Amino acid sequence: MVDADGIIRVLIIDDSAVVRQTLTEILQSDTLIEVVGTASDPYRAVEKLRTVKPDVITLDVEMPRMDGLTFLRKLMAQAPIPVVICSSLTGAGTDTQIRALEYGAVDIITKPVLGTRQFLEESRVRILDAVKGAARARIGRQQAVTAPLPVQQKGAIKQSLTETTEKVIAIGASTGGTEAIRMVLSSLPEDCPGILIVQHMPEGFTRSFAERLNSLCRINVKEAEDGDSLLRGHALIAPGNRHMRLRRSGARYMVGLEDGPLVSRHRPSVNVLFRSVARYAGANAIGVILTGMGSDGSEGLLEMREAGAYTIGQDEDSSVVYGMPREAWVRGAVVVQAGLSELPALILRVSNASALTPSKKRT
Repeated sequence: MVDADGIIRVLIIDDSAVVRQTLTEILQSDTLIEVVGTASDPYRAVEKLRTVKPDVITLDVEMPRMDGLTFLRKLMAQAPIPVVICSSLTGAGTDTQIRALEYGAVDIITKPVLGTRQFLEESRVRILDAVKGAARARIGRQQAVTAPLPVQQKGAIKQSLTETTEKVIAIGASTGGTEAIRMVLSSLPEDCPGILIVQHMPEGFTRSFAERLNSLCRINVKEAEDGDSLLRGHALIAPGNRHMRLRRSGARYMVGLEDGPLVSRHRPSVNVLFRSVARYAGANAIGVILTGMGSDGSEGLLEMREAGAYTIGQDEDSSVVYGMPREAWVRGAVVVQAGLSELPALILRVSNASALTPSKKRT
């Protein structure tokens, strides 16, 4: 919990002196953040924790003497502190880092490396936003997760083109969203409407995230590729560092991926997805905004609601960070708020309705 002075105190744990120095410079460029210590491995971090009380820890995964995953599990069991995993851009070890989110880490950031001015600036924005989001996170809100439903053998669901375009579910999330998405998708049946997901996550991690979900869910989950069709019983996750839009060709829905500048401080952006869904799916869509820091998605969700879509926001009590859902609610973009455990049944009930005419009364 951040103290009354509003300063976020951060402990950096990384075996690279260059990374520790660079992260320190980036974090302390923001007047609301103070680096209270650095450590080259978990053992030194434990010594630091005897004298400092950080609000957030940035943690490398691969370190000498004790790996970051082991340290994370011990920390969450004994003295939970919001943890942001700090990793390289390479694909190696991404499965382990995705597992860290299941063990209680609230976000993943990529280590700043030498590159273009734009890349370095975007890294700075992402790092600062992740740390600020973690400082507001409610640790333990989503850690006690029920076991996923048994996974049935997956097969292609036979359908006509008209059936594939009946309903579209669009989901946006950020801090704390990986576990929220897992809980929602693992409760959906294999014939549910097609799902599009934007989860704020660095490049290189969304594929492992999708593969992990695919192993746990009855629906098919994959990282989206440009031109992928949106089918019943399938969920497509926007790749890190690519915007994803819904497109339509006749009765067929598909996705388009693109580069471009950050939108609402993110790429992929929830607003980009939601606006495209409002345009091409209209009243046949369901919009869901989950836990996350900031306001990404609120404008796009409002456009969805104005286009006739039924819009749902995760409630404050079940959100790790009640930022994005709150902004959407304040803007009038959300028809109804619901707890995380209630969301799957609500989504199915709305998607099975004969028409998705949103209620004028907000609850």
